[in-house]
Amino acid sequence: MSGLRPERGAGDQGPYAQGAYEADGTFVAAVDQLADPLTDPLPGQHASPWFRAGNIPAGGTAPLAQQAQQGPQEAQEAPQEWYDPEGYQRDWYRQQEPVQGPVRVQDPAPVQAAQEAAHRRPAAPAPADDETVGLRTADTRMMAEAGELSDARPVPPSAGADEPRTGGRAERRRAAKGRGRRRTEATPEVEPEAVRPAAPLSRVEARRAARAAKDSPAVVASRVVGEVFISLGVLMLLFVTYQLWWTNVRADLIAGKETNKIQDEWANGERKPGAFEPGQGFAIMHIPKLDVVAPIAEGIDKEKVLDRGMIGHYGEGKLKTAMPSAKQGNFAVAGHRNTHGEPFRYINKLRPGDPIVVETQDTYYTYEMTTALPQTSPSNVSVIAPVPVGSGFRGPGRYLTLTTCTPEFTSTYRLIVWGKMVDERPRSKGKPDALVG
Repeated sequence: MSGLRPERGAGDQGPYAQGAYEADGTFVAAVDQLADPLTDPLPGQHASPWFRAGNIPAGGTAPLAQQAQQGPQEAQEAPQEWYDPEGYQRDWYRQQEPVQGPVRVQDPAPVQAAQEAAHRRPAAPAPADDETVGLRTADTRMMAEAGELSDARPVPPSAGADEPRTGGRAERRRAAKGRGRRRTEATPEVEPEAVRPAAPLSRVEARRAARAAKDSPAVVASRVVGEVFISLGVLMLLFVTYQLWWTNVRADLIAGKETNKIQDEWANGERKPGAFEPGQGFAIMHIPKLDVVAPIAEGIDKEKVLDRGMIGHYGEGKLKTAMPSAKQGNFAVAGHRNTHGEPFRYINKLRPGDPIVVETQDTYYTYEMTTALPQTSPSNVSVIAPVPVGSGFRGPGRYLTLTTCTPEFTSTYRLIVWGKMVDERPRSKGKPDALVG
């Protein structure tokens, strides 16, 4: 806002003396005629050099009511352009050069450099209010005419030369307020070059490409070997599952059926005394400590007896042993320790005094475990002799021998457990104490 002017006195001789403004009331009239092209509602009433006298309507100084009485045809004939943009640009910014139109720039680099330079220039101060703009406009014009304007800043060519002076008053006001602010320009996008289609290959090149795409013999061989190993691994897994799980399930079913068959024959009295055929069940062994109840069949054939979950009696050839009903001798049997029902899986846990009962059609024979041989050769047949070697027995008697494989899941050696008969009880007298408890 411009500074206050001193009041005129009777003896003032300065530039503000009465003579500088000619007759009385000239200063007031001049102030009243100050105009701002952005805020003056009635530009026709002022004589500002920013407005062209030739463009002011004829009834510009008449009141609005009087203009309203004019006909619509007369109002349309009046010129519409009364604002002088060149005079406003020259007087306000002290720019004497004519405003040039927008220049088309082919190279985007100079335009971008000019925009960055314009962004770095300080923004022009915005007017405080309408009254300040009006007073400053008048003072600026008067000082510009007197050559006393010291703080006027020239407008850079890029600030107004590139933009045409078009639009209404509101648009020009927004342009004046936004002048000097940093504006972000969008970077022009560079379209990617079109991809050329590949030229067709010749016959030789196509053959070479086909050969290169084929796998080498080493790759094919490695794949075959890998598939073979995978297949073998699957087969081994299936075999282990069969051996450890399915054989036990199948053997338990067969052994259970054979036990029920023997008991039914005993109940019906179909059993006759005499020699038993190989594979024929004739007794049932009970090991209460191990919760074992398994049928005993004649012979130690692997497929007919042992793999069916039954316990086999050494009763053929040189390995023939006595029956439980004999007055003296060694009743020797064999059974699987792993898979196929595994009736002797835990006989290594038996301790001296543990009962082992052999049930026949007429009698219960009870044995007590005495000693064990953890490991011996499969060819050591002396362990099933009438007086077993290594058992600790000193003379003939009624003995029991259990044989199985060791270590577990192998058949390298044999595990031997011996027992001695302590009770013979007819079935008519009921079960022995070892089975009742």
